Amino acid sequence: MNTAPSLSVIVCAYTLGRWEDIQAAIASVQSQRRPPDEVLLVVDHCPALHRLATRMLHGVRVLPNQQHKGLSGARNTGVEAAVGDVVAFLDDDATAHPSWTVRLLADHRDPRVAGVGGLVVPWWETDRPPWFPPEFDWVVGCSYRGLPEEPAPIRNFIGANMSFRRDVLRAAGGFRTDLGRVGTRPLGCEETELCLRIRSRRPDAVLLYDPSAAVRHRVPAARATWSYFRARCYAEGLSKALVARYSEGAAALSSERSYLTSTIPRAYREALRRARPAPARTVLALTLGVGATVAGYAVGSVRTRSSTPAEPAHRLPARERPA
Repeated sequence: MNTAPSLSVIVCAYTLGRWEDIQAAIASVQSQRRPPDEVLLVVDHCPALHRLATRMLHGVRVLPNQQHKGLSGARNTGVEAAVGDVVAFLDDDATAHPSWTVRLLADHRDPRVAGVGGLVVPWWETDRPPWFPPEFDWVVGCSYRGLPEEPAPIRNFIGANMSFRRDVLRAAGGFRTDLGRVGTRPLGCEETELCLRIRSRRPDAVLLYDPSAAVRHRVPAARATWSYFRARCYAEGLSKALVARYSEGAAALSSERSYLTSTIPRAYREALRRARPAPARTVLALTLGVGATVAGYAVGSVRTRSSTPAEPAHRLPARERPA
């Protein structure tokens, strides 16, 4: 049997406003049944948070983001500094189940596996809105209805809970810094683009989704609103247009086609079978979500066609990538 690889866990943070969440995230990692070999907190251009974390967090390597401001640059900084065979990412407002690292590393024993992502369970600060369809839990950064319920290969992971072999990440060049969140800007899809790039380089690589590797992700009250729902769906469409541009081939939007032709019709049927008045609001949410995402994709596609193709915005330093 292959021995378990070593593990680095990276948590990226950008604001003092999440200090309690950051502490909870780090504590959940340090109390794992199989503690990681190292824990890194990468602070995204917030000197006050860097000073506080350096003083208060023990057994953690606290690093400033050395790349462009934003989540992608912070992740790349962590990957460059990490020493583990496997690099796992946990959001700063998420907490890991005690067996999280055990599950991830068990899957990484298979040499075909280039990355493992897990279940992200929403932890609503308020009650879950009755109109909010589970098929749209990706809006709040969580696993959504339609993902596999057993371990299975998948196109891309959810950023709050994912891991990759370090050499695979570095060979692929890391995360694009012109995609992803900067502060509270609700753009994303840098994980999707990276996973597509990994598969384009290594078509035989397995990206495994394992729902037994679970984390809980805080959903603040501000994200349980119609306005956030609409804005996030629109931003997802904009991001997907960039992904489609950067990632050539039919695989770029294969998951979205399946989602629209299978998952969403099932959601409509289920909503219409339930007792009133919840179905009307849920049907409205489904329609708004699909419409806003498609509108964002259309606008993003026009913008990308009318602009000069972008050079890869990186990622990891050239010395980390093979010639």
